Amino acid sequence: MLFNSLDFAVFLPLVFILYWFALDKSIKSQNLLIVMSSYLFYGWWDWRFLGLIAFSTLVDYVVGIQLDKSEDAFRRKALLILSLSVNIGLLGFFKYYNFFLDSFEDAFTLLGMSIQTNTLNIILPVGISFYTFQTMSYSIDVYRRKLKATTDLIAFTAFVSFFPQLVAGPIERATNLLPQFFEKRKFDYQQAADGMRQILWGLFKKMVIADNCAEFANIIFNNSTDYGGSTLLLGALLFTFQIYGDFSGYSDIAIGTSRLFGFRLMQNFAFPYFSRDVAEFWRRWHISLSTWFRDYVYIPLGGSQGSRSMQIRNVFIIFLLSGFWHGANWTFIVWGGLNAVYFIPVLLRNKNRKHLESVAQGRNCPNFRELFAMLGTFCLTVFSWIFFRAENMDHAISYLAGIFSNTLFEIPDFSIFPGALTLLVLIAGFLIMEWQGRHGQFGISCIRFIPRKVLRWSLYVLIILMIDIFGNTSEQIEFIYFQF
Repeated sequence: MLFNSLDFAVFLPLVFILYWFALDKSIKSQNLLIVMSSYLFYGWWDWRFLGLIAFSTLVDYVVGIQLDKSEDAFRRKALLILSLSVNIGLLGFFKYYNFFLDSFEDAFTLLGMSIQTNTLNIILPVGISFYTFQTMSYSIDVYRRKLKATTDLIAFTAFVSFFPQLVAGPIERATNLLPQFFEKRKFDYQQAADGMRQILWGLFKKMVIADNCAEFANIIFNNSTDYGGSTLLLGALLFTFQIYGDFSGYSDIAIGTSRLFGFRLMQNFAFPYFSRDVAEFWRRWHISLSTWFRDYVYIPLGGSQGSRSMQIRNVFIIFLLSGFWHGANWTFIVWGGLNAVYFIPVLLRNKNRKHLESVAQGRNCPNFRELFAMLGTFCLTVFSWIFFRAENMDHAISYLAGIFSNTLFEIPDFSIFPGALTLLVLIAGFLIMEWQGRHGQFGISCIRFIPRKVLRWSLYVLIILMIDIFGNTSEQIEFIYFQF
């Protein structure tokens, strides 16, 4: 079930009414409704994978209880390994089986030996990369004694399958989300209203910015040999806004929807394209994943402690794993490695914690140094997204070669892309709104502080009209991160 679909427009109000008005409002009843609604939401795509998420849930539920009971170090470590093996094993089979098989075959071909392998026609379960990491965080935290294991199967199932963030995050920590399923929840109008604002902004990001950018970016990337350097650069720029609008739009809708039910999810995007260096970018982009790797991989490896060589090693491990998490393709691994290369100079100069506050703090406009730093970081980001979007390494290399050709400084022929100039104007307006709201949780959070009620509601109506006019309301386009 897609957030931008008629199905969800019917599903959400029905669940909301049942949750707040039709039940006895006990914690157990609300949790049970969340489980039933979440399994319906997930099964809407393919009911066959419901058994997969139920199996993963049951394994970590049992492992958590046994970890809590045991004091034997060897047994506890074995239980943790069991949990990790099941989750990573499921993820590895469904997502990486054919990739490893093809890479194995290619390696032998390079050595002059030919072998035949049989790939499988495997369907990637939606959201498996997200909920496996979420359940693993639970097992790891219980193992570390940071969290008490729960014996409430309904609450734990609700935590794993919570429908707003089930298929594309944020990847919630058990220490943050799970305890909320044991708290008495009362309807909070202000929280719900703020959730509706965030849902509205998420739909704008997805349907107006991301989907329109995707239309042009797909044409350019899929026919890259037909276009000159300036048009290819335009395609890379549009994909940069497509992936941000699409993914952060999903997170906004997920977080806003959670607020309607009295839950607080972590912020997943914090205006990353206003970052002044790569370290700041990764504190602002897909925060739930970057902090997951930081806490469960980077810090256990030694983090920023130890020798420079160890620090560099740890950075490369984290970014390569992040790239591999995104997909079974060498382009994602190169994308991760490229971001590691970007990050190393910041680390070596001990500047990786320099920008902890929002840009232009207390000012309306950035100064020249901040603007230059933001533009430089943005250009590096656009360059790396080319590898993320390319079909394979040959495509990425040919695309880059096409950009850095003698046609780079020509003006793109906008006549072959009707509506592209209008889209650029929409992106500019989108960036202005994001800039104004950069100190809040989402772009239009600043509107609620406008003193005149008429002006506030005029802006909300304008956003709704833009979704209706520029959004493709007749066709529900899947969110880009469903493929990961």
